[in-house]
Amino acid sequence: MVRKRYDSTKQWYAIHTYSGYEDKVADSIRQRINAVDMADKIFDVMVPKEKQIEIKNGKRKVVDRKIFQGYVLVEMKLTEETWYIVRNTPGVTGFVGSGTDPTPVSEVEIRKIKKRMGVEEPKHQIDYKEGEVVSITDGPFKGFDGAISEIDYAKGKLKVMVSMFGRDTPVELDALQVKKV
Repeated sequence: MVRKRYDSTKQWYAIHTYSGYEDKVADSIRQRINAVDMADKIFDVMVPKEKQIEIKNGKRKVVDRKIFQGYVLVEMKLTEETWYIVRNTPGVTGFVGSGTDPTPVSEVEIRKIKKRMGVEEPKHQIDYKEGEVVSITDGPFKGFDGAISEIDYAKGKLKVMVSMFGRDTPVELDALQVKKV
């Protein structure tokens, strides 16, 4: 076995998992902490997620999206025993690091991730401007094109002028319901 650099200070480490198994891996590690009495060596397990707005069937929904697909963060003291327990958790493919040495995630990076996770209100990203022509991709006006007449950045809404029956009609849409032409 290759000798690893062990570090008995409490630090965060990133572990790589099969994509889609992040939550299962985090739950398994939590169960193993209790089962083998490792609470004094493995402290926390985190699947970084942030809230995002999604449109489905014309309805706006806030969903939790994983920030890093295929990664779980574990706060622990790196010993041979903890390395073995985490490494042999089903779904874990390895630690992030150089060669066989897991590299701790910096405190600055962890603070940034936690801050990003703690944002309660999802941000509206609107990169359109008034007068721009867009194509409607969702809702009852799907397939129509129109020019943006108003933008409400706070609510993430656009007012689009759609030509129907020979005249322009204002239609209020979510910014996620249109795309640039």
